[in-house]
Amino acid sequence: MTRVRTARIRRLLGNTSGLAAIEFALAFPLLLSVGLTGLELTNRAVVQMQINQLAVHVADNASRIGDQSQLEDRRIYEGDIQDLFYGAEVQASTHLGLYDRGRIIISSLEVVPDSDPEEQYIHWQRCMGAKVHPSSFGVEGDGLGGAFPGMGPAGEEVIAFADEAVMFVEIAYDYDPLIGNPFGIPATIRSTATFTVRDDRDLSQLYQRDAGDPETVADCGAYTSTSFSELVS
Repeated sequence: MTRVRTARIRRLLGNTSGLAAIEFALAFPLLLSVGLTGLELTNRAVVQMQINQLAVHVADNASRIGDQSQLEDRRIYEGDIQDLFYGAEVQASTHLGLYDRGRIIISSLEVVPDSDPEEQYIHWQRCMGAKVHPSSFGVEGDGLGGAFPGMGPAGEEVIAFADEAVMFVEIAYDYDPLIGNPFGIPATIRSTATFTVRDDRDLSQLYQRDAGDPETVADCGAYTSTSFSELVS
């Protein structure tokens, strides 16, 4: 009886038919974790790129808008600003949920009128999106009291020149992970872009086309979403 048991144990020890399956079962959790982590990081990089491109797109368009006239400088209307925001939503596509999870801030950086030396200030600022995120680089009116270096990270501020304006765009967006955040990467994606206004622009104010039926002002004190699809339906 003992010899039979010994023989069976020896045959079992020498049996390697299930070795590959056991190794795969042991390694599978690690492979799955690595694969899902790679998928998550790739998706994060793609969304970051989309937000960066969107910031550049909005800043570029903001530098070009305005009524074109041979008789006077270009005027900017509140409706033009709304068009910028709606265009950004179209470019972002619906899957991002741009204004549900994010916020776009457009600032007009200019030189304080009649200041010597030329001092910087934020003449106007318009915002869109439900995310509660005030600008990291200043709010409307900053600089009128002096000592405002410009907009951007410390030591890398952009500035405007006399009779010109710089469109400074900041986007903050709450990334929605596919599987989670195993590395503790910041949940908020931030991006900025700047463009100098292309043509001569009326810098005195933002206008309304019809004072009796004013267009909506994208007030930075409001945190609401909007839907371009609903607007045109």
